[in-house]
Amino acid sequence: MKVQTLALLAGYALFAVSCGTTNTYQILSKSNTQTGGTAKFTQKGDEVIMKLDVTNLTPGIHAVHIHEKGDCSAADGTSTGGHWNPAKDDHGKWGAEHFHMGDIGNLIADQNGVATLTFKTNKWCLGCADESKNIIGKGMIVHAAADDFHTQPTGNAGGRVGCIEIK
Repeated sequence: MKVQTLALLAGYALFAVSCGTTNTYQILSKSNTQTGGTAKFTQKGDEVIMKLDVTNLTPGIHAVHIHEKGDCSAADGTSTGGHWNPAKDDHGKWGAEHFHMGDIGNLIADQNGVATLTFKTNKWCLGCADESKNIIGKGMIVHAAADDFHTQPTGNAGGRVGCIEIK
């Protein structure tokens, strides 16, 4: 009986891990914009897949960053703090020699203000014990301008037009 119970529990655990965990959040408009959409995060094994579907942007390039705090209460989004940077590294392009864990990159809004971005990484997790990887409790910001990947500490990405509280 014990062997059957253990086998059943092990099978359930394997099934739960293979299915993954998915959290979907609404993008809140900031800085007197109409920015909206959704951010979906899925943990499958040691990989997190983020899918952003953003609406009502100005056409063009917009930076996306994870910020220190999951607090979108300020009208201009500044309540999220600075870029999430547990390693205290310089700002840069994801995967370069120097970058913040929150330096996701840019997305491109079409003429209708719609943009989609899918991002996969094993450097994040959803709710794990490793605070240098855990994005739960952080905020995500969609910026008004492109990230230049050089200007410290923000990439010269402009104002904050969309905000997500990652809970």
